[in-house]
Amino acid sequence: RKKSGILRRELKEAQNILQMTGRGNRFSFICAVALALFCAGGSIAILLGNFFLAPVMAVGFLFLPFWYVKLTASHFKKDVSAELETALSIITTAYLRSEDILTSIEENLAYLNPPVKNVFADFVARVRLIDPDLEVALDVLKETMENEVFQEWVDAMKACLYDRSLKTTLTPIVAKLSDMRIVNAELEYLVVEPRKEFITMVVLAVGNIPLLYFLNPSWYDTLMHTIAGQIMLAITGIVIFISAACVIKLTKPIEYRT
Repeated sequence: RKKSGILRRELKEAQNILQMTGRGNRFSFICAVALALFCAGGSIAILLGNFFLAPVMAVGFLFLPFWYVKLTASHFKKDVSAELETALSIITTAYLRSEDILTSIEENLAYLNPPVKNVFADFVARVRLIDPDLEVALDVLKETMENEVFQEWVDAMKACLYDRSLKTTLTPIVAKLSDMRIVNAELEYLVVEPRKEFITMVVLAVGNIPLLYFLNPSWYDTLMHTIAGQIMLAITGIVIFISAACVIKLTKPIEYRT
């Protein structure tokens, strides 16, 4: 089977990430920004008088928004996990006291933040206005978030509908979120270090070009206004953008699961 092109793969992956993180409506905006950066990158290279660099900067700038989406996906998931930990903790505490899942969620909705608040608000609205069957509503709730601990918590809550003595299993499940947050923070620290080193090297490589103007103007003139120098800058740009794609791919955050 023929492999899809690089641009098509990046578009599809960015769209999947946006949908997974609840930002699917921003995909058209990301594409518009990518197109604007494509024109800006080529224009900057043309203004510098380097026609060899123009396609390199245009294509490289085109992928910047999609790479940004990949980098922010892990931070969005981390924020959602932290909010989910808070939500499940206070709802579980309320349920241990009242043994009523609907009341426990309703009285704590004001303390929750989106997008977790929206998930539980939809659950309450479904039970109150559409279908009072709690088991069916919990099945729907389980599918709203792709989080193993959350789904396990919902399954335990369903079991409590038939045997309320099983409510003691809820607290250990919520504690898993805290353990996962600590381990994921350690893994993220290990992943971020190579990115910092790469950014430092790029800043040094690009920053040396204007610095060369003050240190040795003749070398700067050779680099900027001769064919050999312009080709060298284009090759440098190709190496930087390809390396950036590889760094983003190889330093993809590792999600620890229990």
